[in-house]
Amino acid sequence: MADERSRPRFVSAAALAATLLCTTAACESSPSPESPGKDRPKTAWVEPASYAYTLTSLTQVLAGTFRVTVRDGRVAQAVGLDEDSRRQAQEQPDRIPTIGGLLKTLAEARSDGADTADAEYAADGRPVRISLDRDENSIDDEAQYTISSYEPTPG
Repeated sequence: MADERSRPRFVSAAALAATLLCTTAACESSPSPESPGKDRPKTAWVEPASYAYTLTSLTQVLAGTFRVTVRDGRVAQAVGLDEDSRRQAQEQPDRIPTIGGLLKTLAEARSDGADTADAEYAADGRPVRISLDRDENSIDDEAQYTISSYEPTPG
């Protein structure tokens, strides 16, 4: 008989836990414009001709954090925000991409069948994180790009 009495309590405790879990999930705040969403963007983002953003790049070719200014669809200025990125911004300024260039790289990786070609998007549809790994069995082909502090600017 002791087993029969404990069973309803267990069911009640499980129901209470499930209710609390659902209530907690419902109370979470909605994502901010910077909060990323996975996969494809909910809205189409059109790259403006002029804007600024901060790029943190972890790749074999480009590593560091850069403040990038884009004018007329091209990188007009890139300032390294750490020792490595300052050197790279001076020695290899052509390697620093626009956000549109990053999206093109993502699309190419997807069409080429990369093992990883993922992006997370802000509410307005622009990417905030891009992860690439063309071949999971290859070393040093992974790339991680984080896009932050995005600001459209007058042309």
